[in-house]
Amino acid sequence: MAISNSFVPLLSSVSICSSSSSSSSSSWSSSFSSLTPFKLHYPGWMLSNRSSNGRLVIQCSSSEISPTPDAMNMRQPQVSSMASFGVTMNDFGSSKPSYKWRRVLLKVSGEALAGDGMQNIDPKITMSIAREVAAVTRLGIEVAIVVGGGNIFRGSSWAGSSGLDRSSADYIGMLATVMNAIFLQATMESIGIPTRVQTAFRMSEVAEPYIRRRAVRHLEKGRVVIFAAGTGNPFFTTDTAAALRCAEISAEVVLKATNVDGVYDDDPRRNPNARLLDTLAYNEVTSKHLSVMDMTAITLCEENNIPVVVFNLSKTGNISRAIKGEKVGTLIGGTWNSMVART
Repeated sequence: MAISNSFVPLLSSVSICSSSSSSSSSSWSSSFSSLTPFKLHYPGWMLSNRSSNGRLVIQCSSSEISPTPDAMNMRQPQVSSMASFGVTMNDFGSSKPSYKWRRVLLKVSGEALAGDGMQNIDPKITMSIAREVAAVTRLGIEVAIVVGGGNIFRGSSWAGSSGLDRSSADYIGMLATVMNAIFLQATMESIGIPTRVQTAFRMSEVAEPYIRRRAVRHLEKGRVVIFAAGTGNPFFTTDTAAALRCAEISAEVVLKATNVDGVYDDDPRRNPNARLLDTLAYNEVTSKHLSVMDMTAITLCEENNIPVVVFNLSKTGNISRAIKGEKVGTLIGGTWNSMVART
């Protein structure tokens, strides 16, 4: 580094070095700052005599330099310092959550958004979701959401009606998920949660197109991302879209919010003695024909080692408990004891 001769006209015969003694340090600071239009405050800089070409040379001592936290933590999400809510401090003094998962994907079924079924979307349900998601995003946990559309239109149920083929019916169902996503986005932003909707096919007037790297960047900045329109292809459910997006954005778990407490060994509506299962293996879901997720979705989770938590959306606090990794509902593809907190 060289400083122009015009900045230091009176230092041609001055030779100053950084020293551990306070006297030389103060002498350097007072002498140099009084003669130059700027100030240098780095203790590792040393000044040598003017070189033969009339320039003043400043050398940097590498022993005084340490790597910056930003360079070593480029992938660390930005989180707020809230130790009283389960946030710990790392070696550089920045906070990070001490929960089981740092990035999660929440799957909300369309039927769950309908609440008691009196209307297509219950504003009380969407506000409850927004508030619980807000509570955990402020702790630094990154949240992505996939919404279903069964409360408005379910393609598989309408296929064949009035000549409607399955592909067209599924596309209508995808549009229904976009309606739910925009409604949920508006609710979240009304309470101060920055939210982005990304659709599997282009609807640029109302939402962003799905771009994986952009979605990840939104999450890293503390925004909630809502994925709509499923996978963008007919014959695939929104459960499969949830498993796919979870794998793509490197989320650590799929949290499936439904109208039941978890997975039962029988239909609890027909059998009052049905038992709620604490954990399940992936192959048990398919071998026992449990109606949790379709086979494509559960197979995708199994191949990518993605655990699935099935829980009741209607119980207050369940969303935040599930997102923070607390024991709630049924865990598929693991055991609760093995799900250790990441610090």
